[in-house]
Amino acid sequence: MKRLMILATILVVFVGSSAFLQEKAYTIAQLRELYSGDPTKWPKPTLHDEAKPGFKDIGYLGRPTYPANNPFSEEKQKLGKILFFDPRLSVSGQIACASCHDPELGWGDGRRVAYGHSRQTGKRNAMTLINVAFYEKFFWDGRAGSLEEQAKFPVQDHVEMATDLTIMVKNVAAVAGYKPLFAQAFGSEEITLDKIQKAIATFERSIVSTNSRFDSFVKGNSKMLKDDEVMGLHLFRTKAGCINCHNTPLFSDNKFHNDGQALLGSRMEDRGKYNLTKNLKDIGSFKTPSLRETNITGPWMHHGNFPSLKDVIEFYNLGNPISYQRAHVIPDSLKNPKSAMLKKLNLTLTEQQQLEAFLKSISTQVQKIMPPKLPE
Repeated sequence: MKRLMILATILVVFVGSSAFLQEKAYTIAQLRELYSGDPTKWPKPTLHDEAKPGFKDIGYLGRPTYPANNPFSEEKQKLGKILFFDPRLSVSGQIACASCHDPELGWGDGRRVAYGHSRQTGKRNAMTLINVAFYEKFFWDGRAGSLEEQAKFPVQDHVEMATDLTIMVKNVAAVAGYKPLFAQAFGSEEITLDKIQKAIATFERSIVSTNSRFDSFVKGNSKMLKDDEVMGLHLFRTKAGCINCHNTPLFSDNKFHNDGQALLGSRMEDRGKYNLTKNLKDIGSFKTPSLRETNITGPWMHHGNFPSLKDVIEFYNLGNPISYQRAHVIPDSLKNPKSAMLKKLNLTLTEQQQLEAFLKSISTQVQKIMPPKLPE
């Protein structure tokens, strides 16, 4: 029996070592050739069972589609851009959509959490609008099912723009210069909430990444990524496990996961999707953000508490440890376990640096656009 146990132990060590060696068998040159070629020949991703249903690998993003009930037109996009930059949609006349989603700040605001009406601060980080057209649900908790629906939430939120929707429509309609713009976009000068929502959503769908170096690389230009970035790409899909949540060409699975950051018992407590559904299983669940442009959209996470990508990578490397405020008693019913996909990664410092290098390769230059002249 003792002999059998020793043989079994040797076998486990051998199998584990073989798997490790197999993972390390690729040279940089081999990985470069594989990943810049046919995606069907890429190394197999290391997936948790939870991530396998409906899994779609990363790759070239492409361009968004527009819904049948709100098709694209240049006139509608132009109108939406003007509305997006117009502070008269807010009760104070000082806050526009662009106040929290500044194109020169990665279409976010660069802050941990955003300022709103009367300099109030919200509880969540202002998500970038880059590639927002590819999401299926909107906001960190998924409360909106379309970009059109999303457009009305910040306007009426008392912490953000603090305007009654009916009053907002009247304020826009009171600006004579808007009438011809609505006529060009919708065929009628009549200004309605529905038209405002559709125009803003049409503009927001135009905020799409240009081709990153990663995109050029996977389309066949094998010289576009440096060695560390190629290794980081491979780690992303294998040992680091990022691919489990950050898959598809958007680098987001469009799902919600508990990443251990509900911060229960602290002044920054946020129960995430639970606030919307009241389902205990949703406590601490937040939407998976896209990692495209992540180098220019910090600070990171729903609370903005991570000032650098290094911090984010180290947190995940540690297995997303959950901490509770000791001064508060947290009911067991609220202690929802974090996603089973999150565990210690045991990445070396070099591997963490390679992963960070790869993440930067899927970012492009900050998009700078000229704010439009507002109608009078």
